Amino acid sequence: VEALDGPVLVLAGAGTGKTRVLTTRLAHLLNTHRAYPSQILAVTFTNKAAAEMRERVSRILGGAPVEGWWLGTFHALAARMLRRHAELVGLSSSFSILDPDDCMRLIKQIMAGRNIDPKKTPPKMVLGMIERWKDRALSPSDIGAKDAGDAADGNMASIYAEYQTRLKAVNACDFGDLLLHVITIFKNPQHASLLADYHRRFKYILVDEYQDTNVAQYMWLRLLAQGSDNICCVGDDDQSIYGWRGAEVGNILRFEKDFPKAKIVRLEQNYRSTNHILAAA
Repeated sequence: VEALDGPVLVLAGAGTGKTRVLTTRLAHLLNTHRAYPSQILAVTFTNKAAAEMRERVSRILGGAPVEGWWLGTFHALAARMLRRHAELVGLSSSFSILDPDDCMRLIKQIMAGRNIDPKKTPPKMVLGMIERWKDRALSPSDIGAKDAGDAADGNMASIYAEYQTRLKAVNACDFGDLLLHVITIFKNPQHASLLADYHRRFKYILVDEYQDTNVAQYMWLRLLAQGSDNICCVGDDDQSIYGWRGAEVGNILRFEKDFPKAKIVRLEQNYRSTNHILAAA
């Protein structure tokens, strides 16, 4: 909580107080006037966790309102950034975010237009491949023949490209685009001043459940953390359960390599479970 300068990785098991560490750290940054609320980026995985963090921080600060802070899920925060800079990736700020059913309908239309047999190549599999590519921050131009394989009669890369073109044509994104588009903007040398502006804006970055980040989320964090290196991630390398949806536990194992001066803190005492449960575990 008090190690505010430089990168910090908190490795902590279930019930050891990970979320408490982050919320208390956030409150400490504000109470010691190290940062204004607008200078802190706090990232969680679920809306429920974000709501809980808001509530806890507000309580520690004596009931102060926390609305409008940069505190939320990866997708919510990326969407907020994208609305500000949508025109840089060919969208307008009023873009809509399609739900999975809408995305599936679009994939079926594209496949029908190409006479691809949905029995031989299930649309769900096609959409799944595109989602995995977006989880790895790969745009259509990054997809080589090796990545695409022979799925959809070898047409996966061009289906992905058409899917993206059709989304932009109706001023829409899917969930994966929220991070992918922002990463594309940040990595473009022409927009270096925009990334530098975010570096000046965010003096501190806090991340919950770091073991569940996928490559795109990791790249987004790395790009934003380049400014100050004041990034604090909490997670449990034994608790990564989202490999099936692109999570890379390697991100947590790579932390010290990415941030050579990182301070590693281990929380190993479980305050949640009784001794019987711990002994069995």
